[in-house]
Parts: sequence; structure tokens; C-alpha cells
Amino acid sequence: MVMIEVLLFGYFLTCVCADRVADVVLDCTLVEEGVGLGGMGGGTQFTRTPATLVLRDVAVAPDESLETLTPFLPPSIPDPDAILLEATVSSPEIPDAHVLLHADCNEQEVTCEISRYSPYGSQESSEPAYFMVSINVEGVEFSTALILQTLAVEKDQSTLIQNKLGLPLGQSGTLLTEVIFLVFSHIKSVSAHLRSDVLLNCGFKQQEIPLAQEVAVEWRLQHKGKGGKVLEMKTRLDEAEGSTVVHAERKGSSVDVSQVVGEGNASVTLTKLKASDEGTYICTVSVGLFHAQQVIQLHVTQQPDVSLSEERLVLTASPQTLSCHCTKYYPLDVQMEWLSLSPTDTEPTVLPHQGSLSSHRQHGDGSYSLSSHLTVPSSVAPGTKITCRVSHPALDAPLSVTLVVESPEPGSYWVVLGFLIITVLFFYQVMS
Repeated sequence: MVMIEVLLFGYFLTCVCADRVADVVLDCTLVEEGVGLGGMGGGTQFTRTPATLVLRDVAVAPDESLETLTPFLPPSIPDPDAILLEATVSSPEIPDAHVLLHADCNEQEVTCEISRYSPYGSQESSEPAYFMVSINVEGVEFSTALILQTLAVEKDQSTLIQNKLGLPLGQSGTLLTEVIFLVFSHIKSVSAHLRSDVLLNCGFKQQEIPLAQEVAVEWRLQHKGKGGKVLEMKTRLDEAEGSTVVHAERKGSSVDVSQVVGEGNASVTLTKLKASDEGTYICTVSVGLFHAQQVIQLHVTQQPDVSLSEERLVLTASPQTLSCHCTKYYPLDVQMEWLSLSPTDTEPTVLPHQGSLSSHRQHGDGSYSLSSHLTVPSSVAPGTKITCRVSHPALDAPLSVTLVVESPEPGSYWVVLGFLIITVLFFYQVMS
């Protein structure tokens, strides 16, 4: 088993102007699994070797200038120690591969991962040989996993053998391959609100092969060390009647079987999202002997609703409690604060340590609620604005609710005073 880590931040381009295609050359690092350390706490060791991948015939958009693309030239003297893979990608075509043309100029890091690949039931020593290549571009929604198959090379006494891989090289000194299967996604990460629906994108392409093959799609979710199956589908590319089986572990998850068979669209729809749906989704597509994966992060969010316990606050002779309710938000991170702006101030004042918080309350859909309570003294000046301000990751800016402290209604002081006098006289007569 061979894995790859790659730091790709620069590459060359070559074009064939007549066909509006270009070649992209990626600098990679081949990582091969080695012997484990053994014993307690042992692990797997890996060896890392520089490698190069040439993607031939990448489609160029009609408005793309071809004059800036520099032709790729194979080494003048083939080097059997160099790992140089050459892959034709025009059929099947890599979706959105044009983003590779300018990633270097846009200072976007490109990551390429490669592994030796063994189809189901094959022997590692058999020919042709296979490689798995994963390519991601930082800052754009481009992610694809390719399976490469080596092409037959007519061997003679002059044929060079790549020293590390033990495979014959073409006359140009490259390891000739072709893309035979790929799984891709147009998104790496998506955010969606609680109780909403979301589509997680995943697709696949392959060479023209007989349709009498089984295709299987599996979606799994991993989150906080736990994992489980979301949905599994099996069908045949010839759409034989009664051949399709779909098993949805997660209620409300579905795939469109006709889209899977007709267009290679293995996307899954999740309805009525809960907080427990958040995590890392793995889309695995298997066709015949080959399978590959894509990984998508789903972030569940929900903006809080913020309200005050009172619509009006009229001054009385005693302090009053004002509550701010922050409800139905996700994730848990939330900040609540009180501010006061008197008629004589120009800037509001944050009221530290003046509010008391309730405990978090969690609802059935995973959302949370929290309340903050503020004691408003009777000495506060009429016309003072009291604001509850809430900050949360789902908000672009803090959310505030405000009320204005009102003066007592005319005559209300005399009513209160008269009530107190009557009360005192009553008790005096009772006690005398």
C-alpha cells in the first residue's frame, strides 16, 4: 500500500492550441508505507519520495488565453530514478480542472495525494498497475480522486524500468497512464440551518465500459470520534428492473437513482437537519472493480432569536428585573451583554457583572436557549436606553434589542404614597 503527501505550489503548463487543451505538471511527493516500529506504541512508518504528475489534455475555456502557457518538455535524458507519471485526462474529463491553470498565480496551494491501488480481486504484481491520485486546491471548491491505469509499453533492450516502482517507462522517460475512473465533489464544506434541507455533492466518471456492472454508493458520517452509515445504494448501470436497493440509515436521506445511473450524480439530500447531522461526510462510489471517495464537511448553524421580557419599563420606587431571552441557536457558542446609554452620554456603557445567566437549555433538534437577567435600579434616569446585545457564529454582526426607560405616569407617585399612608394607618389602628 502506497500513500502520498504532496506540497504543490508551483507547476508548468503546456497547451495544444488546436484542441483548446493544456497539460498541467504537478510537483508531488510519493509516500510509501514501510515497516512498522513494532512493540507497544508502535506505528507505521512511511518513506517520502519526490514525484511528478503530468495531466494531459486538460480542457481550456474558450476565453482563456493560450499564449501564456509554456509547453511541457519531457526530460532530454530519461532518469530511471525519477518518478514521473503522465496521465491522459480528456476521457473521462476532470470537472473544473481549469482551476489548476492559475492556482500558482493566485497563490493557492494545491495538494496532491497518491497511493498504489489494487482493484478488487487483483494481485499487486499483476499488470497493468494502478495508482490513486487525490488533488485539492486551496480556496476553491475543487476536489477529485483519480484512478490511473498504466498503459502497455512495448519492451525491448532499450526499455528503462523505473527503479522504485519496477514499471517500464515510455520512450519519453515517463510512466504512461490513463484516467479510468474518478470521483469528485464541487464542494468541500457547506453550512446549513437547523431544520432545513441540504444537498451534499458527489459525482463520478469513468471510461466507456460495458454497462453490465454494479454501481454502489455509500455515504457515511463521522463526528467527534463516532461514525455511522447514512445511506447505501446498489444498482446496475444497465438499469435492470428490480436491481436497485437503497437503504437509508438516516431518516430523510435520499439519492436519485436515475441521476446516479444516467449522469454519475451520487449526491445525497438530507432533510430537516438536526445538530447531530453535523460532521464529516464520506462519499464512496464503487463501479465494478474500482472505488474512490470524497470528503465533505457539513456545518449546522442557526441564528438566535433575541427578545426582552418587557416591552416597556416604567420607573417605580423599587428595582425591577429585565430579562433577555436568546433562543433556538446553534452551535453552543454565544455571548450576551447589557449596555446602557443615558440621555447625557454619547456612547453606551457595557454593564459588567450586572447580569446573571441561566443555564443552557437544549431542545429536541439540538439547538440551545439562554437567558440573561438584569436588575434595573429605581435611580436610573428616565430616557436611558438599555440594550441586550448577542454575538453568535451564525450572525454576521451582533444582534441587539433595546428599550427606553420611561418616567412614571403623572400622579403615580401620589397614588403610591397615598396607598402607603393608608396601609400605615390601618396597621396603627389594629395595633392600638
